[in-house]
Amino acid sequence: MSKVDTRVGDVAPMPVTAAAGAATTTTTTAATAAPAPASTLAHLPSVERLMSGQACRKLSEVYGRTQTLAAVRAVLEALRGALRSGAQSVVPDDPTLAERACSLLQERARPRLRSVFNLTGTVLHTNLGRALLPEQAVRAVVDVLTRPVNLEFDLASGARGDRDDLVGELLCELTGAQAATVVNNNAAAVLLMLAALAPRREVIVSRGELVEIGGAFRIPDIMSRAGAKLREVGTTNRTHLRDYEEALGSRTALLMKVHTSNYAIQGFTHSVEIEQLAPLAREHGVPLAVDLGSGTLVDLGDYGLPREATVRDTLAAGADLVTFSGDKLLGGPQAGLIVGRADLIAKIKKHPLKRALRVGKLTLAALEPVLQLYRAPELLRERLTTLRLLTRPIAEMQAAAARLQAPLQQVLGSDYAVESVAMFSQIGSGALPIDQLPSAGLVVRRADGKPGGRMLSRLEAMLRALPRPVIGRIADNALQLDLRCLEADEEAEFAAQLAQLGQLSKLSQ
Repeated sequence: MSKVDTRVGDVAPMPVTAAAGAATTTTTTAATAAPAPASTLAHLPSVERLMSGQACRKLSEVYGRTQTLAAVRAVLEALRGALRSGAQSVVPDDPTLAERACSLLQERARPRLRSVFNLTGTVLHTNLGRALLPEQAVRAVVDVLTRPVNLEFDLASGARGDRDDLVGELLCELTGAQAATVVNNNAAAVLLMLAALAPRREVIVSRGELVEIGGAFRIPDIMSRAGAKLREVGTTNRTHLRDYEEALGSRTALLMKVHTSNYAIQGFTHSVEIEQLAPLAREHGVPLAVDLGSGTLVDLGDYGLPREATVRDTLAAGADLVTFSGDKLLGGPQAGLIVGRADLIAKIKKHPLKRALRVGKLTLAALEPVLQLYRAPELLRERLTTLRLLTRPIAEMQAAAARLQAPLQQVLGSDYAVESVAMFSQIGSGALPIDQLPSAGLVVRRADGKPGGRMLSRLEAMLRALPRPVIGRIADNALQLDLRCLEADEEAEFAAQLAQLGQLSKLSQ
């Protein structure tokens, strides 16, 4: 790389470059060094001199004069402080100072939201963005980003339209619902449903379903914020139909079942199925709502995966309303979907919170093509990214592990031992929490057989510091890199980064 790299697209800092503005390392510590003489400080170049140089002129063309000027001033101020403290005694030449300004500009321009390699073994990883969109959805989002669209405009009548209509018919077709609406996530869907249908009234829920999911989303708290009153029935491990029946009264607004998506209670347990609860709800004229969480639209058993109740199954069993996520098993963008009886959906849509929680054109643009894929279930495995990853043949992952084992071992050197091993992935995001998927990947341990400790933590940090960070997991005194989510077209990019991993390894020693 030249002393000043002004390529517009290259905004990531070089792995071996010192922090922008940092003083050059010397063998003299700040505690014992004498401050630089005034004559040394006098050799500092002026801001104007650096800005008029060819290197900074090129930087200004890429980053603009305002940002470049601020970077040059920051570099000079840091150098001035290092000279005064004695941490540095020599003034670098102008090209070196311009390179520091370039590094600072690159660091400031680097996006905070970055793509990573998900080698955690969790396919729908909440912290890594959950479902990956299929190509059809990506193209649709790009299209609506660059052109006006009929978000709330009825092309047939020329009048104002309803944005829910863009996906409403599709959702009804795929689920068997009478009507549907969309908000920004499933927590919002539950909140809106409760606020619209149960203000100052009771909602009956089994104690075994009072879940807490990531981000401190708790059913009792959501009830309170929505203005509804929680009526708990049964016990943590056993709830019977009579418990619901005894709790029903004039103040009951809803019967509600909540999918325990991120845990499972086993042993001496009993819960009431929707088919049992629906007749009781109808007898008392009370709607039955089901928070299904992950909300798959197809029988996963048809694809060799553990079965999960579908939205259609849930409605057919007697639920009046079902809420579920768009970015979990559905494989689409973040969204909260509410489907069910037309009269209840209409009431929900009239609530003032609906506008506050509604989705924008990007979400709807991505959601529609994902839903369209479900019209051809025989082609879904190859077209829906989430399903493709969940059903990926283990032979592909084993072959990838065999190809990458030697290159990774060579980069890490003799201090580490790299093995290709069988492992287990999980679906993630609370979907089927106790089910695992056979997988394959690489494990890295200390070559001497001792516990990994700091060595593995340091290696994990170096992987996260790569241009495209690699996210694995440390377990059983090993760094585990599950290759389920490393697809064939990404393998070359992953392998190309290994040389930079070697450079980082040398710097950390």
